[in-house]
Amino acid sequence: MKITAFKGLRPVKDKVDKVASRPYDVLSSAEAKTEAEGNPDSFLNVVKPEITLANDVDPYSDMVYQKGKHNFQEMLNKEVFFQDETECLYIYELIMNGRSQTGIVACAAVDDYLNGSIKKHELTRPDKETDRKNHVRVSMTNAEPVFFAYKAEEKLDQIVEGVKTAEAEYNFVADDGIEHKFWVLKNDILISEIVAEFEKMPATYVADGHHRTAAAALVGNELREQNAEHNGSEEYNYFLAVHFPDNQLEIIDYNRVVKDLNGHGIDSFLSAVSASFSISKTEGKVFKPAKLHDIGMYLQGEWYALTANKDTFDDADPIAVLDVTILSNEILEPILNIHDLRTDKRIEFIGGIRGMDELERRVDSGEMAVAFAMFPVSMKQLMDIADGGLIMPPKVTWFEPKLRSGLVVHSLED
Repeated sequence: MKITAFKGLRPVKDKVDKVASRPYDVLSSAEAKTEAEGNPDSFLNVVKPEITLANDVDPYSDMVYQKGKHNFQEMLNKEVFFQDETECLYIYELIMNGRSQTGIVACAAVDDYLNGSIKKHELTRPDKETDRKNHVRVSMTNAEPVFFAYKAEEKLDQIVEGVKTAEAEYNFVADDGIEHKFWVLKNDILISEIVAEFEKMPATYVADGHHRTAAAALVGNELREQNAEHNGSEEYNYFLAVHFPDNQLEIIDYNRVVKDLNGHGIDSFLSAVSASFSISKTEGKVFKPAKLHDIGMYLQGEWYALTANKDTFDDADPIAVLDVTILSNEILEPILNIHDLRTDKRIEFIGGIRGMDELERRVDSGEMAVAFAMFPVSMKQLMDIADGGLIMPPKVTWFEPKLRSGLVVHSLED
């Protein structure tokens, strides 16, 4: 695997806590507007620039992408951001509920994406991919890093821990209680050692950010095809990523809510579900699955524990063993008539970070008819699926903590 150091565009130290924002895809435009209100330095103004325009603007119009570019240029003009003078790597630690994960911020190679060495486990949605491609094309930056995993290596652990003995360049606690620490690595010897360790790796893995990864790599490839003097050294041959060792990462549940019961009444729906699951009512207690093949179901103010019958899954098949596959095969498709999770508007997905209360709220409000609480997949399952060239169903993995955007930006032009 090829990674490179780069001259990062970064916020000045005394404004980093105001700049750093949640990623573009975890907030609606309305939520982002509220979160950035009164803070002109928020990076949400760059990655969700529609919040700085009229409420009725099309968020996918060229005006929006141009506004994002303008907003970032304003931050540069006002010296909220500056560029490192030398090519650096960066070390980024996130601490959530006492658990730490530390990644290496570097540019990944477009070629590694195109040749399949950067391994995926999800399909992308064309509309979301196009949106992020337009953002990259217009801004000529990788404004937000993608979230990669690699199989942990002891030497890399040692180098990273050594860097972390110095005082962090940035150290702040975000409003969600997550602590963020960020080191700038300028030592050429250590940079070379890290690059050399990555060169030994057969693969890295997209953990979070499939749309941003595809967009960054495909736009980079477009730019090389458009450049008659392309020589392979240009910045557009690389894109921004944070690489984490797999043994420090945790996947949490990614749950489902469905708008209606496809014409079923409560009794007929439960009867249909009972053909594939043993069902028990939890008598007012929330049911959060604690093991594979258990699913929680919230329906008309009641929680149910569903345990999949043995003939509904295959433990030897890395896709068929997943609870999301069982749910689709046994409930969503045959009972609720939901066949395409990527396009069907009757189903929505809720990250486990929002808690079980959110599932109850969506159903109790009448907005949704039924909610399903899932047991999370493991990093091993994710990597096995990616190594096998297989694709998970949509919306299976939710990683926490999320990377903060705006800590460093990669320019495709310098």
